[in-house]
Amino acid sequence: MRSGIKFLLENSLFLILGAVAGLLWANLDHQGYEALLHFPILHNDWIGVLHEGHRVVNLHYLVNDFLMALFFAIAGKEVWEAFLPGGPLSEPKKAATPLMATLGGVIVPALIYLGGAGFIGRLPELATGWAVPCATDIAFSYMVARFIFGAGHAAIPFLLLLAIADDAIGLVIIAVAYPQEELRLVWLLLVVTGILACVFIRRLRIHSFWPYLLVGGTLSWLGFALSGLHPALGLLPIIPVIPHAHVDRGLFDWSRIEEDDTLTRFEHWWKNPVELILGAFGLLNAGVVVSSVGAATWLVLAGLLIGKPLGIWGFGMIAAKGLRFGMPPGLRTRDLVVIGFAAAIGFTVALFVATVAFPAGAAQDAAKMGALGSFLAAGVTWLAARIVGVTKVEAPDSRS
Repeated sequence: MRSGIKFLLENSLFLILGAVAGLLWANLDHQGYEALLHFPILHNDWIGVLHEGHRVVNLHYLVNDFLMALFFAIAGKEVWEAFLPGGPLSEPKKAATPLMATLGGVIVPALIYLGGAGFIGRLPELATGWAVPCATDIAFSYMVARFIFGAGHAAIPFLLLLAIADDAIGLVIIAVAYPQEELRLVWLLLVVTGILACVFIRRLRIHSFWPYLLVGGTLSWLGFALSGLHPALGLLPIIPVIPHAHVDRGLFDWSRIEEDDTLTRFEHWWKNPVELILGAFGLLNAGVVVSSVGAATWLVLAGLLIGKPLGIWGFGMIAAKGLRFGMPPGLRTRDLVVIGFAAAIGFTVALFVATVAFPAGAAQDAAKMGALGSFLAAGVTWLAARIVGVTKVEAPDSRS
């Protein structure tokens, strides 16, 4: 039993289980599923969703706006550490080709989505969803790429760098393009106060992450929630001021994590709880009636399955050949196509963006179906790898 739970946690499968459960529930008992989403937890005058003139913290808000802040905090931690010495973003020339490929993987899917929306004559109605196909689910893309390329292939660090940069761009897009309400920027003073509180706690040489999270994190989250910015991003401003290592340790290698700095201890402590939070996120966001497939579904899938690999390959080639930044040793230009398909798995972040890009209704449900359908990219990635002749490279210490 314990080994089974460990397997689910280590492979991010709670998210898939939650999504499948939500999808089944919504199709078998849609009314009961909607009642679950809107189950009221707290009535107040400050935070939550507006309902009959009052603010309500329901189950959907609790997960998407409050608990998901921990997921984005861990993603933000990885982005921050990528800029530290030894990190993939610390050497501009080394990171140039993957960063250009990332840019293509954001721009081209957005253009394909918007072009498709304009072509079918529904641009005003669907245009706000342009960012949904820009997303890359770092965990699932990594898992698929590792299965196909092997842990020792040069494509793996390339994809991780691309996914980190994609996450960073995605966080900016969510914050700037999708404010939840009319902006009340005066409340951002709470964010500043939260940062200063963390600086003060740090000067006291406190190494536990809890004071930073409970004091600085709470103030920062409230600042986002009350200002109209998406509160799920509310912990990001305090990440750089929490005591951290001065070098990047890399991603997903939990066996090598040394719990000797506060930020690492934060990530290590919250990793498994966040997997459970992602399971709840999947349950409460993937519950879409299958008949909801619509124009937004096909636009999202076109952006991901066509735009992602095309943009990553095209912009990567411009950087590697046109601008002469070159390719990492061991990576062929044809491998970029396979990496592009792996990066087309939008799932978690695409689902999240769909919920903030559209109001609840047919367009949001159709966009969610596109995000769920992006798992098709896993099969296409395998097929593309067979066509271009990918050679699997295991890690040096692998015994397989």
